[in-house]
Order: sequence, then structure tokens, then C-alpha cells
Amino acid sequence: MKRTFVAVAALAVMSAGVESSACTNFLVGKKASADGSVMISYAADSHNLYGEMYHWPAAVWPRGSMLEVREWDSNRPLGSIPQVEQTYSVVGNMNEYQVAITETTFGGRRELRDTTGILDYGSLIYIALQRARSAREAIGVMTGLVAQYGYYSGGESFSIADKNEAWIMEMIGRGSGNRGAVWVAIRIPDDCISAHANQSRIQQIPFGDKENCMYAPDVVSFAREKGYFSGKDEDFSFARAYCPYDFGGLRGCEARVWSFFLKYDRGMEQYADFVKGDPSKEPMPLYIKPDRKLSVRDVQNGMRDHYEGTDLDMTKDAGAGPYGVPYRWRPMTFKVDGQEYVNERAIATQQTGFVIVPQMRNWLPDAIGGILWFGADDADMTLFNPVYCSALQTPECYRVGNGDLLTFSWTSAFWIHSWVAHMAYGKYSFMIKDIRKVQDEIESSYRETLPAIENAALEMYGKDPGEAKRFLTWFSRTNADQATERWKKLGEYLLVKYIDGNVKKEDNGQFRRNPYGLPSPPDFPGYDEAYYRSIVESAGDRLKVK
Repeated sequence: MKRTFVAVAALAVMSAGVESSACTNFLVGKKASADGSVMISYAADSHNLYGEMYHWPAAVWPRGSMLEVREWDSNRPLGSIPQVEQTYSVVGNMNEYQVAITETTFGGRRELRDTTGILDYGSLIYIALQRARSAREAIGVMTGLVAQYGYYSGGESFSIADKNEAWIMEMIGRGSGNRGAVWVAIRIPDDCISAHANQSRIQQIPFGDKENCMYAPDVVSFAREKGYFSGKDEDFSFARAYCPYDFGGLRGCEARVWSFFLKYDRGMEQYADFVKGDPSKEPMPLYIKPDRKLSVRDVQNGMRDHYEGTDLDMTKDAGAGPYGVPYRWRPMTFKVDGQEYVNERAIATQQTGFVIVPQMRNWLPDAIGGILWFGADDADMTLFNPVYCSALQTPECYRVGNGDLLTFSWTSAFWIHSWVAHMAYGKYSFMIKDIRKVQDEIESSYRETLPAIENAALEMYGKDPGEAKRFLTWFSRTNADQATERWKKLGEYLLVKYIDGNVKKEDNGQFRRNPYGLPSPPDFPGYDEAYYRSIVESAGDRLKVK
């Protein structure tokens, strides 16, 4: 298989032991969603990831074909495995049967990494998507592959979902030269939501619930053998055995899960001390029943979170500057007078390559029911555009090879969104209002557009499924490319409006001119009082007007 994606892993280990981890996933059961769909989400956060959409067409392979496996992080060849006779079409992280798989890396105990394994976590995802027609089947494919060929990566949490159910599976290796992995998979109840963000989250395992729980036979005995656990089976915690809590796992990882849960259950306030870095406190549950049902827009907006409304709000301290910027450049810690401090790690972050919300609907044919809501770059300032899982081609703006991380392209959604975001990072409190206006305009319009598109596709599907797929491919491509062009216009507008720190005057959406046709003088908004006060405190008498 040709490698077309750089997988996301934990980024770095900071001097204080806080891991600057990547990726956030949400999961929503079908009875917890507003329309009955199953949803998951994924922010592929990496400082070295380009936001593209990948596509493997369905294929029939000759007997004896082999599949080359390369590590997704480095492109290093790991080995080859036999190819199956039939593989399914995959668009991004969803296949033609509405199976979607995403991940977050938790790393866990480093001594359990098997450097002789053939399957790393990224390969597992995309191979399983090409071979599985349900979430349960995908779990079987992934665990079967590592048992036979070895697991190369560190600890990993996977979101695995289809049109009927959503699962979290956590997996870690057995150490160098020891084939296979220890793992556990738990089904999220239909009326619940869950999340994971670079920290193992599965605690006790319901061993007797075979319908909703799967696990490696030695998941507990292996931990006993290694000295990670010595109690009774019913007291065993996968997370505490294989990925013990530390400050970074709580403050940089579990805090993101907490911020999502808090939106749908105010009782989650009780875990505030835990996520701020106290592992002695009771851990959060794996899933909760939300106080209201979630829409696609709720999940999308949840991926835009910077702890707003909590005491970790990134817009409130001096690091936000005069324009309330909810971002902190790396590294993740800094020292002042010998004391080390941490920058918050929010759900939305600047280094995202792409962000997705796969939506699966069981009341529609698979070709129409599966939508991969795809956005390039930072989730806070991206557009989630719908691409149907039956698409035969990807949009030009997301196409592999349309630019890369070292090559700018004016037709690449990643570069257009990065350009706009970089302007906003410098004047966030002003520009985010203009960005939200266009975001809401376009994303809200899909509530009206998609029912008509899907009704037309359903009519075609009854006569010729191939025609329906071609129609949905045309819509997915045309819509995404047009939305990217609209975002380019937004960038041009922002540059003109806010150039040189000023703000142009407007009338009915047009920049104001004087009676003689020249631009009217702009406004000079300056900074807020708090920022001016900080300037005076640091500069003293040097800036006094005398």
C-alpha cells in the first residue's frame, strides 16, 4: 500500500514530564444525538502534518498479493502482510459502509513498545477501514493483525464506530520481541457521550458483558506478570496499569475531556481538581449521559473549545495579550525565576492538520448515510464541509499533492485556512467575529442544502446506485472547493479591514469612502485598559507625558 498520510503521535516530552500530546476524539451514541446518527470526531494535531484527504478506491486483488506496511509517523518500512481479496473504498477516516476510525496516542509504559512489530497504529486504522463492514468487525481485524504480525506503536486509544454503535478500544504492546498486544474495547451506550485525548481512559472492565466488552484474554494476567497490578480482577484498571496518571496526563489530556463533558453535565465540576493535576482524586467516568442531545454543529463547535467558561479559560490571563488570543506557542512549559509553568493544552490548537466529524446514519443507504465533515487546519477557524463516504474522488482543495507543508498553494484548503488563522492570531478578539459570521453562514446553510441533495440522491439510488455516487461526488467536490474560495475572499477582506492595526469603516458590507471617492480614515482602536496598565507597570516613568 502506498503511504499517503503522516500519522499523528505524541509530540514531545517536556522537561517537567508533561507530554505535549496530540489529538482529541469525541463519541456520541445514536440516542444521544439530535437526529439519531452516530458521531465521532478527530483533531489530527501535529506540528508536521499537512491537511489532506486520503482516498483508497475499492479493489479486487490477485491471489498472493502482498501489502507493504510503513510506519505512518516516519514512512519507515516495517514489513509486508498478505493482501485480502477485496478491499473497500475509504475517504479520509470513513469507508463506504459508514465505518469510521480515529485515534489519540497515550504512549503509556515505554518498555511495552515492540520495535519488531509490523503494524503501527496508523496502518491499523486504514487497513481496517479497507477490510471491515462494521465497528465490531474492525476491532476483530485490528486485534487479529497485531496478534499475527506484532504491534509496533506505543499505547493508543481508538474511536471505532459505524451507523449503529460506537466503541473505544485501548491497546498497548507487550515489549520488544513479544508478538501481539494487550487491549480492551468497550461499547459506548447509545444514550451516552464519551471522549479521549491522549490519556488512557478505560478503568474497570465489565468482563461478564460479552455483548458490550471485548478484551485480550491476558489483559489482567499480563499486568500481574509485569508487576503493574496485584489485586482482584474486578479492581483492575487498564488505565492505571498501563498508563498511570501524571500531571501531564491530567492537565494536558483529561482536562480536554472534562471541558467537553462539562458542556453537557454541570456535575462534572466535581472533577476539576482531578483534571488540574491531582491523580489522588476520583477519575472521570469513561462516558456520561448528556443533559441534552447533540447535533453535528454541537460536536463541531466542541472541537473549537479553549476552555471558555472555565477557570482554565485561555483568553483571560496575560498570555492572551491585548486581543484575547486563546493560543500559546510551544514549548508547552516555561520557567520564571527557576519555577516551571505550563501553557494550557486546549481542544482547539494551532498545529492541527485536519479536523473531522464522521456522521453515520442507519436509516439511509450507506452511500448517502455517511458524511465525513472535514475541515483543514485549526478547528476553531476552519469550515466543516460535508464529503459523502461514497465519494469517488476527493475535492481539489483537499487533494493529496495540492501543496504540502513546505509548498504553498492558493487552491489548498489547508493553506487558505492557515493564512486566515495566522492573521487572526494577531488580532483575535476583532477578527474572530468576522470569521464566526462566515462560519455560521456557510455551516448553517447545510441544514437547508443537504436534505435536498440527499432526496435527489435517494431518487437516483433507487434506479442506479452508481449515478447517486457520482452525483454525491460532484456535490462534495464542488461544495468544498467553493467554500474554500469563499474563505479566500474572507482572508482578503480581513487583510484590507485590519491592515496596520487599524479598522476600516464599513457601510452595509462595503468599505466606506469619502464624498470624493477616497478611502475614509480608519478607526484606531488601540488596546484595552488592562493591557495599557501592564505597559505602564513594565515601562514606568519612561513613557510618561510631561
